[in-house]
Amino acid sequence: MVRSAFSHLELDVSSPAQLILSVAVAGSGHHETLTVIQNGSPLEVSEVTDQHGTRLHLVKAEAGRVVVDYTVQVDAALATAEIDELDELRYIRPSRYCESDTLGPTARNQFRGLTGRDLLAAVSSWVGSQLFYVPGSSAPTDGAVATMLARQGVCRDYAHLVVALLRALDVPARLVSVYAPGLYPMDFHAVAEAFVDGDWHVVDATTLAPRQSLMRIATGRDASDTAFLSTRGGAVSIHKMEVGAVVDELPRDDVNLMVKLA
Repeated sequence: MVRSAFSHLELDVSSPAQLILSVAVAGSGHHETLTVIQNGSPLEVSEVTDQHGTRLHLVKAEAGRVVVDYTVQVDAALATAEIDELDELRYIRPSRYCESDTLGPTARNQFRGLTGRDLLAAVSSWVGSQLFYVPGSSAPTDGAVATMLARQGVCRDYAHLVVALLRALDVPARLVSVYAPGLYPMDFHAVAEAFVDGDWHVVDATTLAPRQSLMRIATGRDASDTAFLSTRGGAVSIHKMEVGAVVDELPRDDVNLMVKLA
């Protein structure tokens, strides 16, 4: 399977700021390029590695327009999710956008008696049937509870609700930002990843793209750990953003399948 992706960001920086970019595919060994340009000149970029192979690129920018371009081609399988005993504990706790403690009664009532593959399929189907995918319908501060009450959202909202419900049932779950060949409309995408039967498996209640071709970018507790852009210092706004991802042959997916990011 040959996969490729790109992201193009045009950012307006109001005053000197540090940009923290999370647009690169996790891990190493990919055919990729990353450029950050301001006023026709390249800016210095440094890379730091976060958990699970997440790569953050740090840039100091002055006031003005900053253009970020990233391209990648992946010719082989990516590294599968690591299995870490500490992660099994970390990703069972409530977090900023995944209020699993609040959703405990709902999860136990709705999914009583289900485990493993059957539980993941049931949670995915239930969230997918309860929510309407409506671009722009949620606020950046909305968590899983707000999403369930509103009955609508975008990919990160679906993923937050899946993660919160699974954690409420003592299943470790986390959020992953990905490039998603086949996604429409094309954008950065967010999915859940759950630890069952001794491994991490992808749950995407939106069913908007086949899970087999996803490319991991960042992994964390929720969207607070996986945002494609965060900043320190001056205010930064997005003037333009384009994202693309393709695969040589688009796989067929089924919610009942157990799929690992690879």
